[in-house]
Amino acid sequence: MRTKIRLLLCGALVACSLLPAAWAACRDSVVLVHGNAGTPSQFDNTYVELRARGWGDAEILRPAWGSRTCAACNDHNGSEETPVREALVEALARSCTGKVDVIAHSMGVTLAAKQIVQYGLAADVDAFVGIAGAYRGLWSCGTYPYNVLTSTCGAHGLSVNSPLLTGLWGHPLGARVHSIKSWIDQVVCYGGVCTVGGVHSSRIPGENGSHDFATGHFGLLTDTAAFQVGLIE
Repeated sequence: MRTKIRLLLCGALVACSLLPAAWAACRDSVVLVHGNAGTPSQFDNTYVELRARGWGDAEILRPAWGSRTCAACNDHNGSEETPVREALVEALARSCTGKVDVIAHSMGVTLAAKQIVQYGLAADVDAFVGIAGAYRGLWSCGTYPYNVLTSTCGAHGLSVNSPLLTGLWGHPLGARVHSIKSWIDQVVCYGGVCTVGGVHSSRIPGENGSHDFATGHFGLLTDTAAFQVGLIE
């Protein structure tokens, strides 16, 4: 009898010692949203970093959205939205924490933000990281409704003061929100001007932090993978 009790106690102790490891393995699923005319593979460095830190392949979703050949045709309304929205819903279904993290680049920042705001998902997002986004608009797109020549810059696009952007203003995106930006971003800082209303356009209203890197628009995505993952851990 004593031997049996000892064996049971030993088994219980082993099981208890494994519990912290099991808890540590429970993490938010992650959605990686590429930019205009981009591809999911542009997040390869981030994907590799996530896998190295313990995320499983099924916990990382990389939706493909929009035209690859006509950047000016893409906006934030209609078919571009569907893959991103479906990825967010699927990530929630797969997440053992009941929360998701979102890391988005360029136009993917505002596209993901629109899905979160429109479908009331902010309470389901633990961390939102916007990389090289144009949350306050692109001067290359003009000021709405003037000089708006393409879908990307229209009412559902990135012209300064567009209905899309003003509709996002003030709405939460998650429990923790960070932006990653550069003052030499050749897309956001068109003509050498990075600011809209005196604030860098990549900054997200109500964010918890904004982080500067001395690199270009695409380097902000590919060269900061470890930093990105650190922000969602």
